[in-house]
Formats: sequence, C-alpha cells, structure tokens
Amino acid sequence: MPDAKPTNDGGGPQGELSLRTLAMPANTNQNGDIFGGWLLGQMDIGGGIFASKAAEGRTVTVAIDAMNFRKPVYVGDVVSVYVSLIRIGTTSITVHVEAWVMRREESDLVHVTEGNFTYVAVDENIRPRPVKGAAKA
Repeated sequence: MPDAKPTNDGGGPQGELSLRTLAMPANTNQNGDIFGGWLLGQMDIGGGIFASKAAEGRTVTVAIDAMNFRKPVYVGDVVSVYVSLIRIGTTSITVHVEAWVMRREESDLVHVTEGNFTYVAVDENIRPRPVKGAAKA
C-alpha cells in the first residue's frame, strides 16, 4: 500500500499503524456491510496494543469517546488502524484511533471511522496502577 492516496481533508492517516486486517464475510450484517461492532473491536485491539506498549504492561479499555462512523466497510476491504497518543495520566492513557480501508481494485485509502479510546494500566489483580512508561511516551 505504499502508493495509496488518502481521501480525507487531513491528508492521510494520523499516527502509527497498529493493526491491519481483512474484512471477511463472517463479519457482516444482514445487508452485507461489515458490523460497526466488529470495526470498533479492531480499533480497540489496535489502541490496546499501543496503550500496553506505552504503559509497559496490561491495560483495559475504560471509555470510548467521540466515535464518528464516516463510511461503511465492505467484505474484502483491507482495514488499517492508526493510533496516536492524546494524553498519559497517572493510571490512564487516551489514544486517538483511526480506521482506514483500501477497497478492492482501488488505490485510494478511505477514512471510515475514528474515536478516542481510554485505557487504564492494571496490575495482576486488575486494579489500576501507575503508568510505567509515562516518562517515555
């Protein structure tokens, strides 16, 4: 996808690529579109990978804000999840997550959704703990 051109006003995906997957028929609703919940789950996985690296340990999702579904995702679309840090708190990390797709037989990237995800760093008892990587992120 190096020669793919973005189709949004912002010039392209913001942040780093965290996850790439293929939308499959098993992920569709009765109209043949990919479930929004499936896409949201992929975004949560991508954001969680980023948050766990930043926290240097386990994190859990505690909030999803400002979700904006722009375009549908279809079977066969390659879904790419990009993440960027919004803020690190004492125990939490807030991440901006964008989902972009490459449609079959097209070369443009399409911005399909975005949102802000908040994760909390947790210990082995699933209790909030200080973010270890706060000084690095």
